[in-house]
Amino acid sequence: MKHGSQNRPLHRRKRITVYAYVNLPITNPDSFAAYREKAGAALAKHGVRVVTSSPQQRVIEGSRDETGVGVILEFDSTEAALGWINDEELKEVHGLRQAAGNGAITLLG
Repeated sequence: MKHGSQNRPLHRRKRITVYAYVNLPITNPDSFAAYREKAGAALAKHGVRVVTSSPQQRVIEGSRDETGVGVILEFDSTEAALGWINDEELKEVHGLRQAAGNGAITLLG
């Protein structure tokens, strides 16, 4: 089945980039330092790209309980993001991040 004047099959899907917003208020700097040493390889394993990161965030509208290190990650798909977060081989690395502070990761898309 063709769609409109583009003559592309409807079943062919364009790659959908999704992003994750990480907010990590640091309460354990030693765990965060250990995480940072291993994070690059863990992200690279799943093709994750760091769009931006900052040690400080500033809320410009509304309110948040707490902010800390802010990171925007880019994934090729929702499946890639879920593959990264659920990767059993990365359990130790994710544990270091989780021990570093009371953070949250929100998938956008």
